[in-house]
This record gives sequence, structure tokens and C-alpha cells, in this order.
Amino acid sequence: MRILKQLFNNNQEWSERIKAEDPTFFEQLALQQTPEYLWIGCSDSRVPANQLTGLLPGDVFVHRNVANLVMHTDFNCLSVVQYAVEVLKVKHIIICGHYGCGGVRAVMDDMELGLIDNWLCSLKDLYQRYRKDLHDLESEQLQEDALCELNVVEQVSNLCRTSIVQHAWQRGQELSIHGWVYGIKDGRLHDLDVCASEKMETPDVYRILQQRILDNR
Repeated sequence: MRILKQLFNNNQEWSERIKAEDPTFFEQLALQQTPEYLWIGCSDSRVPANQLTGLLPGDVFVHRNVANLVMHTDFNCLSVVQYAVEVLKVKHIIICGHYGCGGVRAVMDDMELGLIDNWLCSLKDLYQRYRKDLHDLESEQLQEDALCELNVVEQVSNLCRTSIVQHAWQRGQELSIHGWVYGIKDGRLHDLDVCASEKMETPDVYRILQQRILDNR
């Protein structure tokens, strides 16, 4: 079957429900998007930005990739960040990882999955950097959870060092970068207490926070 009829039926029911709640919702949405948030998250199907934050369409600009990485050579991600910061003028960028991340598990288990192995190289580097500290933790689950958190901290640091964010802060633009982790097992977001809103807060604070994550495990 070429047409996924159930999905179109779901869409019709959803749009009718929204219009019943707010008859002008789609008319207003079509005029412009003015989100305050950019969400950089994992592509995992269990981590939908709008649903788990309770936000409607138009409230959050979204970029997702495997293991929620921010790399200085990824022009897809950087283009999203630039548009969000310079055009949409978002005030908050949230980098959200999640416990049970397949990318993190693949790195820890040294799995060979194909092309994605190249994508995960920076995460492999992070794992090697903290491997001894991680292996001092009591269980594999704690090690995996800690690496998920360390990965978020690393990506926040990477994002803060981009020219896009640095120039925004130089202009005096209101912009904060946050690091969160989502728990799939309980549906709850966890603030890692990683937040930067000016140039002077990077990068030393992240080395301290990375160590604190390990110390608290």
C-alpha cells in the first residue's frame, strides 16, 4: 500500500481537535513562527521534543541527530543553530540527551554498525577520555547513564564555542544554552545544571561539571 492511510486519518483527527480547541490556531500559525526555544536532541523515536515538553507546534524549533551531537563540521546542525539564533532570535537552546541512548550503547560496546560508526567518532573520543573514571562506577547501567550525561555536557561546550553563539553573546543578544537528559523509563526531564548565557562561562565550567557528574555517581 502506497498511502499510509492510518497516519492521514490520525492527522485529520488531530487537526480537527486542535481547531475545535482554538478555531484560529492554524491561521495564526501560518503567519509566522516565533519560538523561544531551539531543541537539539537525539533522533530516537521515543524522545519527541514537543510532546515531552508539552509545547505546541510553533513553540520550539527542532534539530535532531543520532546521539544529539554538535560538531563543528556538521553544517546541517550549524545552519539550524544560525537560523534559530540570528533569524528567529530564540532565547534558549536546549541540548537534550536521553538515558538508554543507542549511540552511547554502541560506543560502549564497540559495536560496528556501518556508516554511523564514523558519525559517532567524537562520542568514542569522549568515552576514551573518561573510560577509567566510568569503569570505576559500580554497574554498566551507571556507566552508560554517566556517559549520556557527559555527552550532553560536551555538546553544550561545543555549541558555546561556535562562532554563531560567540557572536550572539558579543552582540549582547539574550541567549542561554542548557543541558538536559530525558528519562525514557519515567518520562521525566532532568536538568544537569549546565547552563551558559555569556562568553565568560566557557569552557572551564564544563570541565568542572564533567568531573562533578562522575563524582556524584
